[in-house]
Amino acid sequence: MSNSADSPQPGSTPDRARRFKPVRLLTVGVFALAGLIFFTSFDTAKGTNIRTDASLLKLSDLIQERSHKNGQLDETNGSLRDDVESLAERDNGSTAAEEAKLAALEKNAGTQKLRGKALTVTLDDAPPNAKAKLPGYPEPQPDYLVIHQQDLQAVVNALWQGGAKGIKVMDQRLISTSAVRCVGNTLILQGRVYSPPYRIQAVGDPEKLEEALTASPAIQNYMVYVNVYGLGWKVEENGTTTLPGYSGTVDLHYAKPVE
Repeated sequence: MSNSADSPQPGSTPDRARRFKPVRLLTVGVFALAGLIFFTSFDTAKGTNIRTDASLLKLSDLIQERSHKNGQLDETNGSLRDDVESLAERDNGSTAAEEAKLAALEKNAGTQKLRGKALTVTLDDAPPNAKAKLPGYPEPQPDYLVIHQQDLQAVVNALWQGGAKGIKVMDQRLISTSAVRCVGNTLILQGRVYSPPYRIQAVGDPEKLEEALTASPAIQNYMVYVNVYGLGWKVEENGTTTLPGYSGTVDLHYAKPVE
């Protein structure tokens, strides 16, 4: 091995200042800092565990409380809207034609009650211990056994396609700005939270509504999981039924009218 300025010579004392180069000092410093951060993070995690059951339970309670509060606000808003409309009808100076136009707009907006023949579709999760009922299919994964957002959307879209005049999901009327969304295994609709079974009711011609459900490719795919893994599916006619009017706010938070 050849001698170098960094190697100690025989009989001499190594020069520590020269052997401990600035680059090595920087490397040691980085590792020391990383160790300090790791120790601090570990110590903090021991003191505060945000994944505890208690924390999750508090979050669940908060969601349910907020959902209940939103329901109460919707009812209050609907009652106040009825009072305002009643006062406005006393003497608003409008013509009969204007009144008819306004009534048609309210009906199309879904803010008024709707009465007619109805059909109800109920979707539900499969039993947690479900097995494949037909040969050739794999054993179910947890994802196969629950209702997904696209399943609910498929039913709603098929009912509209079948000529539904109005649709109610659970206890809420859908309007043009309604969004059927799922988070985990719960449905979030217009600020309120629901768990399965999910009930979707539509007013229209029951025969045409059923035909639209049967013809939907998305629902045909869903029916495979119904037959193989036991997802819940029930369609029933309700006779003459009254859907409630939408009682929530109709103000748009983001969209703006085009000039």
